[in-house]
Amino acid sequence: MKLNGEHIQDINALAAWLALDHIPQEGTLEADLAILAGHAVLPNIEGVVALTKKYQLPLLISGGIGHSTPLLAQMMAAHPLYRQIATQGKSEAEMLGDMARLFAALPDDQLLLEDKSRNCGENAAFSQQLLDKLAWQPQRVILVQDPLMQRRTWETFRWQWRDRDDAPEFISWPVFTPQVMMDAGMLRIIGAPPQGLWSMERFLSLLMGEVQRLRDDENGYGPRGKGFFGHVDVPDAVEAGWQRLMRLPGVQSRING
Repeated sequence: MKLNGEHIQDINALAAWLALDHIPQEGTLEADLAILAGHAVLPNIEGVVALTKKYQLPLLISGGIGHSTPLLAQMMAAHPLYRQIATQGKSEAEMLGDMARLFAALPDDQLLLEDKSRNCGENAAFSQQLLDKLAWQPQRVILVQDPLMQRRTWETFRWQWRDRDDAPEFISWPVFTPQVMMDAGMLRIIGAPPQGLWSMERFLSLLMGEVQRLRDDENGYGPRGKGFFGHVDVPDAVEAGWQRLMRLPGVQSRING
């Protein structure tokens, strides 16, 4: 797949839109809980763990065994620090909890593990059930997921709480916004340390698939499609860029289902 300058601009526009960021660069942070939905982007995971340690926030980690579980185990096995963590048969929440203890010495009483969810919808539903079981109604929740899945996760959590008077304010934080650049003829992801990032194949596949899922049509996850969340307005520039990239040879076949 050959990419020109316009294609790279389109990729970066899509990535910036998907990596929904509500946290200002400066100023105080007010929240009473952080929720980390399981995935395999290690710098992102380390970012939210460091944040919860700095602000002494409880961290709810949501993730059972799903599509990303083998990839998370693979990323950890290739990492100089996390390779010592046993991953065989463990849920994403258990693996990420071990990472939090090792990376930032986060104590057990600061961690809440939800280890049954297999997808984004269950992340939201089972996190809600766990908080209800604890009779805890947080007011402001920092929500962290794979940066490319950040906007969909935020929409899904808001949808899960839509009928609740005690719904918290969900603060979307991608930790970093991934971008790409051409470096010596090779496409490279920038914005975070390279250790533990997506492969370029996975990055492009996830990028294109996420925009498709957020579009409110028969193929999307909105009200006209699967109904997993409410209507999302896709900006014209994002839609136009997505359409241009979809016309590239081989792109459609790479989109994750």
